[in-house]
This record gives sequence, structure tokens and C-alpha cells, in this order.
Amino acid sequence: MSLADISANLLYVAFIAYLIATFVFGGAVKGNKSGSFKSEGRWGKIAFAITVLGFLANLGYFFTRWGATGHAPLSNMFEFTTAFGMTLVGGFIIIYALYKTPVVGMIVLPIALLIIAFASMFPSEVSPLIPALQSNWLAIHVSTVVIAEGILAISAAAGLVFLLKEVDMAKKSKQRFWLEAIMYSLVVVMGFVIASTYFTATGYEAEFSYVDKDGAEASITYKMPPIFGMNEYTQLTEGTMTPLAETPAVVNASKLTTVAWSFIVGTVLYWLIRLVARKRIAAIFKPFVKNVNLQLMDEIGYRAVIIGFPLFSLGALIFAMIWAQIAWSRFWGWDPKEVWALVTWLFYAAYLHLRLGKGWQGEKSAWLGVVGFAIIMFNLVAVNLIIAGLHSYA
Repeated sequence: MSLADISANLLYVAFIAYLIATFVFGGAVKGNKSGSFKSEGRWGKIAFAITVLGFLANLGYFFTRWGATGHAPLSNMFEFTTAFGMTLVGGFIIIYALYKTPVVGMIVLPIALLIIAFASMFPSEVSPLIPALQSNWLAIHVSTVVIAEGILAISAAAGLVFLLKEVDMAKKSKQRFWLEAIMYSLVVVMGFVIASTYFTATGYEAEFSYVDKDGAEASITYKMPPIFGMNEYTQLTEGTMTPLAETPAVVNASKLTTVAWSFIVGTVLYWLIRLVARKRIAAIFKPFVKNVNLQLMDEIGYRAVIIGFPLFSLGALIFAMIWAQIAWSRFWGWDPKEVWALVTWLFYAAYLHLRLGKGWQGEKSAWLGVVGFAIIMFNLVAVNLIIAGLHSYA
């Protein structure tokens, strides 16, 4: 068995362990009916042990893949996204060791599972680095960013727990609307996994030629029925769906189509859940957070930001600028990825200013934590998949 095979198996073991730990954490929290926290203490320890085992398998995946590729496995969407899920779980392990909070695990682990499932839809074959990535700065820059984002995501998880308890789902309000919108976005990720799995299993492919932004003719292969077509496209595969709309040359229509299918399938799935449960998805989780200590959730969210923000500053700005100067002979070039890294940095800088300078604690701070994670995911998904730029190789 090759290192690549061992790596894939270890990632699968980690996924299964996280899935089991999710249910055990949920049982620990749900079993705490009297508020004595005995159930959380007993079953929470078991769930935590399973999580640690999964994390060790995840680390094993990371380093065996490193051995198989000969470079840090952070060079494409599959590798970066699986590393993101791993650092998210690693951040939770630290938080649980400090605060013993099973309810955060009940939120963090499903998100990590969705992230890893999302990653599994991208090509996972071991391949040599393209010349632009053949640098030690790949490990330095990207690893710092992924660790920082994993820690910052803990702030969103703590904020989501806070909001699930604080927001009254029986009363119509803006808070209820946006909280449900968050739950809907998580279901959309599930929609992506379902759609990608289905069309991959059926072997769907459709090839088109188009004119790129430089005026040259190129080709593109769709893995899902094309909803959007590339600039001045020509259909090469007979019997496949014709795109409904044409996109500008700077947009990757194949990946935009993938996003569209994710929303279509996710929306159908969302309403099916609503129909079966006869309540909003956020309301389904209400019983699990009834004994949550809101002050503790607020503290966890804040601590995650004050640890993650300096790391993000170091990796996404300082290290990124150094590598950009080495690779492209300029520190800054307004590439879409660079712009959204700056947007993310400015947001968390504003978070700290509003919390420390304006007293934005509690619910306001929780909303900021969740919005910050939404910005990170937009950078990961939309900027990487839809907008063409110097980082499009990722």
C-alpha cells in the first residue's frame, strides 16, 4: 500500500471518528435534562476521546500525504480544505481541554465534517507542484493561514451556540431570519456534496470551447449540467444541456455552475427538512442549548479571535507579501484573493475595535463571529471557484 493510499484511509478514519463523536456530544448535551451536567461530563469525555483519535488520524493523513507528494499538502482546494477541517477540530480540542464544553463540539464537528466532505468533491490525486508553488513559502504562508482560520472558526461556533440560545425562534425578528439563513447556508454545503456525488457517480461530462480573457481559444469540461456558459462558448459534447446564460471572461462558468447546483439541491433539501420537522432548522437545535452558559460562549468566541487574528495577520498579510515579492516582484497587486484576505483582516480588526472600544459583547459579538466565518468561507469558495486571478491554480 502506497503512502497516498494510507493517507486516504487515515482521512476516512478521521471522518468516521468525527461523525461518531458528533452524535456522542449531542447525546451528552441532550441527556443533561436536569442541568446537573453529569451527562455532559461522562459522555463528553468519551466524545472528546473519540475526537482526539480522529484528530490524530487526521494528522496522520496530513503527514503521510506530505510524504507522498514531497511537499506540504496545501497546494490545491482538496488539500487546503481538508487542512482547514483539521485545524478547526484542533482548535476545538484546545477549547474543550480548557473549558469542557460539549455543546461547542456538537457544532464544530458537523461543520468540520461538511468541510471535509466539501473537500472530497475536488480532485485528490497526488500531483507535482506547479512552478509557481515550488517554494518553502508554501508551507510557511498557507499553513499559518489555515491554522489561523481554524481558530477563528471557533469564534463562529461559539457565536452560533450563543445565538441558538439567545434568539427567540417563536418571535418574528431580524435575528431569527438571519440565524435561519446561517442554518440554510450549512444545508447548501450539504447540497454541494449531494450534487457532486450524484453527477460524479453517473459520470456526467460536457466539453465546451470558449474565448478566454486574453482572446485565445480554450476548452473547459463541466462535471455537472451547465447552467452558465463561458465567454463565446461552443458546445463540443452532443446531447448535453445547453447553458442558460453566458458569463464574462473573468468568471469560471463551470465552477459557477457547481455553486448554482449546490444552491438548487441545498434549497430542496432545506425545505424537505422543514416539511418533515415542521419547524425551522434553528428551532430543532434549541433543546440542545438550553443549559448553555452564555458568558462562557462569549469568552470562548473572544479568545478565539485574539489568538487567531495575529496568526492571520502574520500568514495572510506579512508572509503572503514576502512570497508575492519573491514570486511576482511586487508585494501587492489587487488580485481577488489578496483583496479578500485584506477584507477578512479588516473585519476582524473591526471586531476587536468594536468589542474593546465600543463594548460590543454578548449577542453583537456573537453575530460578528459568525459573519467573520461567512467571509472566510466566501474567500474559500466563491473567490477560489468563481473569480479568475493569480490564485486560480488553487
